[in-house]
Amino acid sequence: MSKTLLSVVTGNTPQTRGELVDRVLHTTPDSVVLSVSLHGDGEGHPVVQRFWTGTDPRLSEATGRGATGAPAVIVRQDLLSLARASRHPHVVLALSDELDALPFLTELWRESPGNGALGDHYAPGPVLAGIEPTVLLPDVGCVHTAVRKWSGWDRGLPMTRAEAAARQVEAANVLVLAVPPGTRGTLAAGVATLLRHLNQTAVCLTLPSTAAGEAVSGLPSALFGPGVRGGLHDWLARLDPVGVPHTPSVTGGGVTSVLWRARRPVHPERLADALGDVLPGVVRGHGHLWLSNRPASVITWRSAGAHLELREAGHWLEDSATGAAWQAATPQRRTLASWFWDPYYGERRNEITFTGVDLETSRLSETLDATLLSDEELSRGPEGWSAVHDPFFSAGPQ
Repeated sequence: MSKTLLSVVTGNTPQTRGELVDRVLHTTPDSVVLSVSLHGDGEGHPVVQRFWTGTDPRLSEATGRGATGAPAVIVRQDLLSLARASRHPHVVLALSDELDALPFLTELWRESPGNGALGDHYAPGPVLAGIEPTVLLPDVGCVHTAVRKWSGWDRGLPMTRAEAAARQVEAANVLVLAVPPGTRGTLAAGVATLLRHLNQTAVCLTLPSTAAGEAVSGLPSALFGPGVRGGLHDWLARLDPVGVPHTPSVTGGGVTSVLWRARRPVHPERLADALGDVLPGVVRGHGHLWLSNRPASVITWRSAGAHLELREAGHWLEDSATGAAWQAATPQRRTLASWFWDPYYGERRNEITFTGVDLETSRLSETLDATLLSDEELSRGPEGWSAVHDPFFSAGPQ
């Protein structure tokens, strides 16, 4: 028997999320929907509220349930219980904005000892995100308000609204731009271009938002076929600190993306001094760095608007295919390491993709190139590289 397709719907407003669920149901009318929201003060586990909707009369018994615990554990049990009770061709998981989609989905799909795995009953469908353009633009510029999102297990560290908005766009396989009536065409076109830059692999659709009481139109049925899929390996690869950088070919709307790549370590003090010239005009920056004073650590770069977060995120892979770190890495990470392997540096490299409006791409690259160690500094060897002052990490050299 074929597995049930499990799709995911998010949205940057409750209205766009609800409208997108309606569009999915119009396209696949035999679907059932599990809507998930979280409530709590941030201390301990949240109350996970779940609502089932669909034509199956047994769903009414489960409507409006709340339970306290790890969100991924509770939702996984709901989905497994449904699969054991009855077979449906399509289940839609509608996630509220309290959840950080990619971390949540990776935990949801992991095997749970004793309870079985979702993969025994479900096939991963697309992750769809409804985006309201007049909300997205203020959000990606908001760096003074902090939010915290729940993963599969716990509440993550504070992030800016700009970071949260960028993550939601980047997590999707399908982006549906819901344009409200009266929205300027140039605004909608500009946001559509920005979405294609922020998520170069997603299918992007622009649809007019529906007024209250109006019937919604469906989505292309091909979105729920075998071509547009996520899955645990894909989500883990997206979360890997060393991933595949993308620079889109789409142009227009004043939006530009540029990939900066270098195989020398970065001098941390010069990088700190250069940030005032790098960040202006950048809507989103993501990638990884090799800081000279932390030679073993992958440093992730996540900037959204004027806010930059540098974080240690694991270690560079060692020169051994039998090492524990190598074996634990994703297949994509090992493939990339093999492609970029240097006999002296290993997989170490700097790769950051910048997206912004009217970016001066050559100036941006030249500014970052100037932060790299010079030939004379390189000649001092790793001990000399590590001795420089670090303005980013107070723990000092690694």
